[in-house]
Amino acid sequence: MASPYVSELSDATFDSEVLKSSVPYLVDFWAPWCGPCRMVAPIIEELAQEYAGKLKVGKLNVDDHQQMAARYGVASIPTIMLFKDGQLVERIVGALPKPMLKEVIDRHIA
Repeated sequence: MASPYVSELSDATFDSEVLKSSVPYLVDFWAPWCGPCRMVAPIIEELAQEYAGKLKVGKLNVDDHQQMAARYGVASIPTIMLFKDGQLVERIVGALPKPMLKEVIDRHIA
């Protein structure tokens, strides 16, 4: 999943990457076996490119990094969360179309 726009997050890097980010951070909680996660993946990549410089984007594999999934109560995937100033400000469960995701992002980007 090598992408210059989307970071691979882990339990170890989550706090330093996401919570200490100076710009809003969109996190996609996903797993490789999840069909809806694979459907939303290209949309996440497009959003990361479109909002480059205004928004950071990362993916957290819930199979490999269960600590963060548990901390944020991720019960079903995909779950997409938007963090701003170290706080969770939006939680989206399920694969939403790109215009709806953009609407959520635009509410939090200055």
